[in-house]
Formats: sequence, C-alpha cells, structure tokens
Amino acid sequence: MRRLFLLISLNVAYSTAELCIGLLSGRVGLVSDAFHLTFGCGLLTFSLFAMDASREKPDRVYTYGYRRLEVLSAFTNALFLLFMSFSLAVEALHAFIQDESEHKHYLIVSAVTNLLVNLIGVWFFRNYARINLVYRKAEDMNYHSVCLHVLADSIRSAGLILASWLLTLGVKNAEVLCLGLVSATVFFLVMPLFRTTGGILLQMAPPRIPSSALSKCWRQVSSREDVSEVSQARFWELVPGHVIGSISLQVKEGVDDRPILQYVHDLYHELGIQDLTVQIDYT
Repeated sequence: MRRLFLLISLNVAYSTAELCIGLLSGRVGLVSDAFHLTFGCGLLTFSLFAMDASREKPDRVYTYGYRRLEVLSAFTNALFLLFMSFSLAVEALHAFIQDESEHKHYLIVSAVTNLLVNLIGVWFFRNYARINLVYRKAEDMNYHSVCLHVLADSIRSAGLILASWLLTLGVKNAEVLCLGLVSATVFFLVMPLFRTTGGILLQMAPPRIPSSALSKCWRQVSSREDVSEVSQARFWELVPGHVIGSISLQVKEGVDDRPILQYVHDLYHELGIQDLTVQIDYT
C-alpha cells in the first residue's frame, strides 16, 4: 500500500505541474493529458481505498465483508484501460485522416516524463507484470490491475515517443502505426483481467472447478435413497480462492437429515467449495 500511495503522489504532482504549464502556455494537448492522468489517479486512489476497506470484518449490512471491493476496483481499472485502448484507436484513425505535420512535438517532453514516472510504478509492482496471472486472493487481482494500469500508460508514452522519432526520420503514417500498435497491445493485455473480474461480479460458475465435477456431485447426491430430488444448485466465487454454493434437496418425510447434510457438505468441500448452504424440504 505504501508503494501505491507513493505512485499516486508522484502522478498527482506530475499531472498538477502539467496542468499548470498547459494553462499558462495555452497548450491544449498538455491540459488534455493532465486530465487523463488525473482520472487515472482517481482510479488508483480507488484501488488504494479498496485495499484498505477490504480488511474490514463482515457486519450486519455486508455479511460477506468488503473483500469484493478489490475485485470491483480491478474491474474498474480494466474497463478504463479498454476505454483508453478504444480512444487510442480513434486517435490513430484521426491521425490517418489529418495531416501528420500537425503533430505536436512538445508533447514528447511530457511523454518522456510520464514514461519515467510510470516505469517507477512498473518496478514497484513488477511481481504482477504478467498477463494470465493466477489469482489466489482478491488482493492479487487488485495489484495486477494497478500494474497493468501503469504498464499501459508506459506503453502509451513509449508509443508517442517512437512515433515522434519516426516522424523526424520521415516515416509516413508513423503516428497511425504506433498508436494502432499501442491500442492493440493494451487491449490484449487487459482483456484476461476484464473477463475474470467480470465473471466474478456476474457470479459466474467458478472456472477452477470443472462443470463435470459439479455434475458428478449432483449425481452422487441424487442417487441416495433418502433424497427425492436435487434442485437449484448454484456455485460462484465471492473473490478468487473463495467459492460459495447453495443447493436445495427434497428428502422423504421422517428421514433424519443430519447424515444427508454431513454427506453433502463433505462432498462439496472436497471439491473446493468453502461455504455451502443446503436447504432441505420434506416430501
């Protein structure tokens, strides 16, 4: 958390300086980039808040606690980066239509400075600098989103620097090529995180547990003589590494339900489902 706070402080200081310089010099590009960085700082601040709030214990209102805040934070970062990818693609299209001689070279100084700041962030969170990272807990997902955030900003700055250098060499459509490449790179970097966080928030079936294994447990419970019907079996991840489930059973009237409950709980716990709610109705 300290490293993230330091990174946010560096970005706030830089974006404030860039905004002031842009307003004083009348450079709209600097003002626009400063607002982009400010919005990014807001998302990083939300990530920091989620890390702190997720440590709170469950209460009467939030009975599962606040750990899903980190998943929501990671999803928000991923959504922002996908929007950035789309905006870069639009910018590349605009550069293709417009005359590239209007390329604002003063933004290169801003891009170099921004790249240096973001490389510090990449070094801070280098352990999470992978695409298909295995999330063992919600904190891993949140830190991964922060790393992808600063990595994407670094790639964006590097693309602007490369485009400017190629333009000085007389390469045609250099800005279009670089912005398009950056847009595609950011998109492919972020999509795995976006799919994973979206799946958790939509309470998709846990991907780590094969559907065939869940079906096998269903058949084993249904095959018991004292169970008439199994219905409404639902399983989802609260956060990475914490699977919750609920299942409804109809048993014969007068049957002792304690052995059934024990059997069902043991069966699904072996599968990796930590919290299981079993509802029993008598027929």
